[in-house]
Amino acid sequence: MSQRARRGHTALMQVFLVEDSAPVRERLTEMLQDLPDTRVLGHAAEADGAIREILAAAPDVVLLDISLAAGSGFDVLRAVRPQAPQIDFYLLSNFAAFPYRQLAETLGARGFFDKTSEFERVREVIAERAARPQA
Repeated sequence: MSQRARRGHTALMQVFLVEDSAPVRERLTEMLQDLPDTRVLGHAAEADGAIREILAAAPDVVLLDISLAAGSGFDVLRAVRPQAPQIDFYLLSNFAAFPYRQLAETLGARGFFDKTSEFERVREVIAERAARPQA
């Protein structure tokens, strides 16, 4: 059970960003900062740091880029998902071809966004996710 579920629906949904591009990270933060019941908890730019920080922070949601400064988003998903299955992962990438989407789904991602054409949908999906009562 997530921390948010234990605290009830009115608690903040905590989002962790894994993105090595500072401008993209800033844009994501700006998109999410005004959402009700949502807070950006932290961020990482490489796989090893992301794995440690996500496991320590136990966010509700991770927005995860595939291509990182060191390692990949898939490395993060493979390492964290089995240890923390309650965390929802949403991947973002410029590499949005079917094999990447399929691998993300196989590894347990809840969604996948193409940065070139679906970037703005991230805000919608996270807002919907924040509004849902948690079991």
